Amino acid sequence: MQTRQMSSIHHHLHHPCKHSSISPTPNPFSLSSELLGFHKTGQHRIRCESENPRNPNWTTVDDQVSKIDPIHISPSSSTLPMASIVPETAKHSKKVCLFFCPETEALAQRIAAQSDAIELRGISWRTFEDGFPNLFIPNAHGIRGQHVAFLASFSSPTVIFEQLSVIYALPKLFVASFTLVLPFFPTGTSERMEDEGDVATAFTLARILSNIPISRGGPTSLVIFDIHALQERFYFGDNILPCFESGIPLLKKRLQQLRDSDNISIAFPDDGSWKRFNKQLQHFPTIVCAKVREGDKRIVRIKEGDPKGRHVVIVDDLVQSGGTLIECQKVLAAHGAAKVSAYVTHGIFPNRSWERFQPDTTGYGFELPAWKVAVMPLMDYHLFGMKEVGQPQEGLSYFWITDSCPVTVKEVKNRPPFEVISLAGSITAALQI
Repeated sequence: MQTRQMSSIHHHLHHPCKHSSISPTPNPFSLSSELLGFHKTGQHRIRCESENPRNPNWTTVDDQVSKIDPIHISPSSSTLPMASIVPETAKHSKKVCLFFCPETEALAQRIAAQSDAIELRGISWRTFEDGFPNLFIPNAHGIRGQHVAFLASFSSPTVIFEQLSVIYALPKLFVASFTLVLPFFPTGTSERMEDEGDVATAFTLARILSNIPISRGGPTSLVIFDIHALQERFYFGDNILPCFESGIPLLKKRLQQLRDSDNISIAFPDDGSWKRFNKQLQHFPTIVCAKVREGDKRIVRIKEGDPKGRHVVIVDDLVQSGGTLIECQKVLAAHGAAKVSAYVTHGIFPNRSWERFQPDTTGYGFELPAWKVAVMPLMDYHLFGMKEVGQPQEGLSYFWITDSCPVTVKEVKNRPPFEVISLAGSITAALQI
């Protein structure tokens, strides 16, 4: 009985009834045996032809398969998706041991607070009786095979030698890689010779840094923010990899937080500043100033742009005495600027020249005590009977600097109109490169 039923099924499969009202439905996943490389042979056997990678000739394989033709291929629910076949590569932050000098300790702590991948390591900074450095790197064996970085501050020639001694020692302690973070390249303004005999000390310092010993991971990586002239990258040799970062993205983020963020114009104090930063700030209306000679004096004039009714932010890479910024502020105010602020990445301010930007504390015939000026918020000036800060003829509304120069940061902290924008987040990101 079972044999008769199987024979009947076989008959209907191969000889469908002519009078049947049910027509076979084509299967979208159906492929003919010819397309699959199968060829029918006698006695319900098929010949499977496959190419042998070792032999270009075809190899014949016989196998007993189902007698139903055509062959049907249906998608399998157990098929694994591509994502499960290829293992996902988890992204892990690079662990970095960060050393620092005494001046950059506060910045190093802010960097470590940005990421758990940063581990702070200390150095014993001592001196002998003759004044020369007596240095010691604790647990030197513990950093073998680790990614190591050093946060430097070349604020004066006095501290450069002791920091260079550490910088030259760390890569030779069998570390996996070494990164030198030097936010401010101090000799950047001395990058060219105007008379025979001039010494371009920017090139000298670049050569010194280019000779840092190579670590097991290769040449040293050098992170610098807003170097004075972009062509100074060519002063460095092939044994160091300079990475030039900028504080301008941090400024743009800060400007977006202002109430009048839709009324900002950017002013450049000279053509050099315009060439340096205009591409990063090109979506802002721009004003370009220039120094022109009138008799024996050089005065600042507006070369192009209109500051009238705008909150104008003067942008430059660094400030020393601040004379040029003050002249720009006066010219912009005279041409109708509603407010004038300033930004520099590196606030050097030798000889406490930052005091020139302190607000007028004698507005009504008396001078406020220094401690009140130091702690007084910008918005509370009127409580002390003073002229409103922010009027362009009275001074700058804001003076933004970064913490690339730690000595200056300590001096201007909580002193209007100064506001410090930290490079900690940008340095943390650079250490992951």
